[in-house]
Amino acid sequence: MVLMEIDELSSTALLETASRTLRARRLAEVAEMQLAAQWAVLHGHPCDDDDPMIRPGGDGTPPVREFALPDLAISRDSHVATTRALMADTLDLQHRLPRTWAVVVSGSCEPWVARKVAVLSRSVPVETVGMVDASVARAIAGHSPSTVLEIARAKTVEADPEAFAMRREIERRRRYVALGKVDEFGFRHVIARVNAGDAAWVDALLDRVADVLADAQREEGNRDELRAEAFGWLARPAELLKLLLDHHVPDPGQPEETRPAWAPDHLLRTVERLATMSTRQLAALRGRGQVFVHVAAPSLLRQAGLSRVEGLGPMLLQALRELLGQADVRLTPVLDTALRPRVDQYEHPESSKDIAWLLSGGDVFPFSPRTATRDRVDFDHVEPYDPAGPPGQTGPHNASPLRRTHHRWKTHGGFRYRSCGRGRALWQTPFGTCVLVDERGSRRLSMEEAELMLGAPPGVDVYLSNAEIDLGVYR
Repeated sequence: MVLMEIDELSSTALLETASRTLRARRLAEVAEMQLAAQWAVLHGHPCDDDDPMIRPGGDGTPPVREFALPDLAISRDSHVATTRALMADTLDLQHRLPRTWAVVVSGSCEPWVARKVAVLSRSVPVETVGMVDASVARAIAGHSPSTVLEIARAKTVEADPEAFAMRREIERRRRYVALGKVDEFGFRHVIARVNAGDAAWVDALLDRVADVLADAQREEGNRDELRAEAFGWLARPAELLKLLLDHHVPDPGQPEETRPAWAPDHLLRTVERLATMSTRQLAALRGRGQVFVHVAAPSLLRQAGLSRVEGLGPMLLQALRELLGQADVRLTPVLDTALRPRVDQYEHPESSKDIAWLLSGGDVFPFSPRTATRDRVDFDHVEPYDPAGPPGQTGPHNASPLRRTHHRWKTHGGFRYRSCGRGRALWQTPFGTCVLVDERGSRRLSMEEAELMLGAPPGVDVYLSNAEIDLGVYR
C-alpha cells in the first residue's frame, strides 16, 4: 500500500490495516523460519565420513551439515551465528514444542517470544519438555511477553529440577566480566556476571567512593555520574587506597588496634608491604593494555579532530585524551602499509600480521562483523603454503585474517576465495554463490561479474553492480 493510500484511510480502516500488517509481518517471519528448517532437512545427512554434523537445536532435533550453514547465511545477508540461531529455534519449536509452534504458524503470537522460549527450554530433555510446551501454548497468544517467559522459566525448572541444579553449577563456572560496544560518544557498558555477594560488595564500594568524590567536589552532582567516576577508580588501586585513607573517619566506638572480624589474616602484612613500596612499584599495580590508534594528520591540527581506536571505534581527540590520560603511554612506530615484507616460513611474523590487518580492516569472511580484535583471528595463507614451493610465500601479500571457525570452513568446507586488491576478497561458496568483501562490506556478485573481476588485468577498473572496483592486485 502506497503512502497516498494510507493517508486516505479512515480511523477504522487504519486500525484494521494495522492489524492485517501485524499478522502479515508475523507470517513472513514464520516463512523465514520454515525455510531455515527445510534447509536443515535437505542437509540432514553427511556427504562423506569427513563431513561434520552439528545439532543446532536441543535434544530430539535432527542434525545438520555444519558446512551447509554459511551458504544459507550468505543468502540471507546475515552472519552464520544469526542463521544458526534461527534454525535452532525453529527446529526446537517444530520437534520439541509443537503446540507452541502451531500458535506461531497461525500468526496469533510474536515469533520472537516463541524463539525465546525455545532457547530457555533447550536444555530440558525431550521426554519432559512437553510440560513447558503445554503451559506456554496456552499463554503465548493472550499474555504479555514477560508473563510468557516467566511461565517458561518456571516450567523449565519444574520439568527437570535435578538438571536445573546441575546447570546452575555449570553457570557458576561461566561467570565473566565483559565490555559492551562503544557508542558514538565514546562511552561503553561494563557487563559482569558475578556472585550476588560479590556484586553487593562492589556496589557498596562504589557508593563509598561516590560519597568521597561528592564530598571532595563539594556539590551533590548526579549520583549515577559519581558512581561511574568511582568505577574508574577501581582500575587505579594505589590512588583508590589513598583516596579512601584521606577520607577515613575512625569509629569512636572501635579501638584502632582491633582487627575487624571480617579482615583477612594478611591485612597487617599487606599494609606493611604497601608502606615499603616505591612510587613506581605502586604505579605498577595497575594493569597493562595495548590499543591501536589511527589519527589522520589533519585531525591533529583541529581541536575537534577524529581518531579511531581499534575495538572501540571513532572518537574525538578529547575522548582519546581521556582514554590515555591516566596511563603511562609508550608509542610504537607507524607501519608503512606500502611495505610487503616476505619470509620463507609458514608462520606469519607479527609485522606482516599488522600490515595485513591494516589492509583488510578485520575478518574477511562474508557478512562477518569487523569487531574481532587481532588476537582473535588466524592469519590465513590465501594461496596455500607449499613447503617445496618458491621463496617468499608468507607476507602481507598472502595473508588474510579469519576467525578460527571461518578458517576451518575455508580449509575443510569447500569455501574458496581469492585476494583481488588491497583489503578485497572474492569468495565462492560450495553452492556457487559469489560474494565480494571489501571496505564497502559484503555483496553478492553474479558469476559473470566474478569472472570479469578475476579475469581483468591488474590496474584495470571494472564496474560491478554499479560500484567501481579497483583490480590492482598488489604484488
